[in-house]
Amino acid sequence: MSDVTMSSKSTQPLHSINKCGAEETAACCCVDVGTIMDNTDCTASYSRVFENEAQAKETLEALTARARGVESEPCEINSRMEKVEGGVELNIDFTFSCQAETMIFQLALR
Repeated sequence: MSDVTMSSKSTQPLHSINKCGAEETAACCCVDVGTIMDNTDCTASYSRVFENEAQAKETLEALTARARGVESEPCEINSRMEKVEGGVELNIDFTFSCQAETMIFQLALR
């Protein structure tokens, strides 16, 4: 099937390249990165219950090292550990200077 269709207002072919929206480039129908990454979400959060405090601290150290490897400016790391039924709950918020670093950090954890 061809990507050429007819416009309802004209008998002239309407190529799919011309059907791009306002946030897209007419050359390739690519979405502007600014519509996906606008630096409003720069925090990655982590939460898990561990059997003991030593495991939670080990994970905190490992994730902190990984965040430090991604940051271009110092990443703000806020962690909280509290005893819960079944162990120790670790909650961490990593706030990076830009959303791209947040995404890189999150993808590296997968």
